[in-house]
Amino acid sequence: MKLSELQGKEIINMHDGGRLGILGDTELILDIKSGDIESIIIPNQGGFLSIFGEEKYLVIPWQAVKKVGSEVIIVDLDNELQPQRASI
Repeated sequence: MKLSELQGKEIINMHDGGRLGILGDTELILDIKSGDIESIIIPNQGGFLSIFGEEKYLVIPWQAVKKVGSEVIIVDLDNELQPQRASI
């Protein structure tokens, strides 16, 4: 699958059905040597802290991706693969 084919797909958490973002509004961390995707970084949607210039990001490890469909990417963030909140 080409990277361009992923763009525009909505990211959904299969654990709670939550909408996490749309690939395209996100960043991808790639392994430089292999070209594999390591994680997806989603900017915090609004939030009180973004008013003061401190943006938070949701980091989703690629291992949490369970299915890439025609319109959505399904991720499982229930167990040990909890997303990390990070300031970048």
